Amino acid sequence: MKLEIACIPGDGIGPEIVAQANKVLDQVAKKFGHEIERKEILMGGASIDVHGVPLTDEAIATAKAADAVLMGSIGGDTNTSPWYKLPPEKRPEAGLLKIRKALNLFANLRPAYLYPELAGACPLKEEISRAGFDMLIMRELTGGLYFGERHTTTENGVRKAVDTLTYTEEEIRRIAIKAFDVARKRKGKVTSVDKANVLDSSRLWRSVVEEVAKDYPDVELSHMLVDNCAMQLVKDPAQFDVILTENMFGDILSDEASMVTGSIGMLSSASLNDTKFGLYEPSHGSAPDIAGKDLANPIATVLSAAMMLRYTFDLDKEAEAVEEAVRKVLAEGYRTGDIMSEGCTLVGCSKMGDLLAERI
Repeated sequence: MKLEIACIPGDGIGPEIVAQANKVLDQVAKKFGHEIERKEILMGGASIDVHGVPLTDEAIATAKAADAVLMGSIGGDTNTSPWYKLPPEKRPEAGLLKIRKALNLFANLRPAYLYPELAGACPLKEEISRAGFDMLIMRELTGGLYFGERHTTTENGVRKAVDTLTYTEEEIRRIAIKAFDVARKRKGKVTSVDKANVLDSSRLWRSVVEEVAKDYPDVELSHMLVDNCAMQLVKDPAQFDVILTENMFGDILSDEASMVTGSIGMLSSASLNDTKFGLYEPSHGSAPDIAGKDLANPIATVLSAAMMLRYTFDLDKEAEAVEEAVRKVLAEGYRTGDIMSEGCTLVGCSKMGDLLAERI
């Protein structure tokens, strides 16, 4: 099988971690008899330095022509980088919003899995970490507050800011369908998170999700208010399978879920449209303070590549081989600095990539 992948190394540690993911993918291709064709795209600060904008139309066209996009991290130090002296629409992160919209990437999947070997790094009570958890947050990515109309005015010396939260029935329906489809491949449970006791948008959300649920009698649906969900994530994360929620709630809850796994350096993500196309990236940032020092943890990016194999190419066996390689390396006691613990062997970013590739 030929895999056509557009690669966005990005900024900071991005080029280092993408290189390790590609190292692992090359080993997968060799082991399972596939061919990989890659095209590189500049985005974020790297694109600003060359083109003056965070994402060009040519880059979008290259991404659209590929089967999938594998991306590193975008952005730099907001206090010192000259990129952040530019207007907001020309800063690195503006490229993320642009590519999500251009590629119609409305479904963001963020798994949060606690590896038994990393239970000691979990900040929760020992009885919770010992039990473990395996959840996936399905976040709507192109609607809601982040994409609504906004403005700031001053009247009689008083400043007023307005941000608009809008969802259509179709936007809710398509993300709900994705959540139920994924739940069928997991434990068959969807928890839809909203603020239906206050917001009209949440009341519509809940109504449409219940309509979609009728087509999935084999999947259990429950509803939870977002403030309660935030508490439950630290009280009993094992209760969750697929958490379905809107853009801003999903942004906040997925970051919370990432921290209870012990390190954000372990968390992959996928952003999908209504076809098999997807953009795959780690959940963490560009960590400019350690860029170029061979200190970054590439596992989140490697696991994002595994998600790409599963969701875009339907190569479940290959995806499982990558995930099993991660489990083996952790069980053998190898760690990057962010997940280091007593008695383990400290390795750098490149060496971790070598170890993972060797165990495919």
